Amino acid sequence: MMKIYLLDWISLSLKLFHIVVGIAWIGASFYFNWLENKLNRVGNRDEIDGHLWAVHGGGFYYLEKYKKYPENLPEPLHWFKWEAYFTWISGILL
Repeated sequence: MMKIYLLDWISLSLKLFHIVVGIAWIGASFYFNWLENKLNRVGNRDEIDGHLWAVHGGGFYYLEKYKKYPENLPEPLHWFKWEAYFTWISGILL
């Protein structure tokens, strides 16, 4: 009997995890679509496709979009991949 409850709790936890990471993945996609549409594309800089000033939580951010990938990638590079990976993996496990 206890084994059935344990499986139910594991299933519920996995479903909730799948929902949370799915929302994070969709939120990141919405953010980057918004960002792409709000970029200031004025200026003729060779390697920069657009830029944007933003404020959030009292912090000011300046973002630039490159026309192509840079010669040397910065370290560390924040890559928005885990939201998609965890959504896919938890979906397969369900």
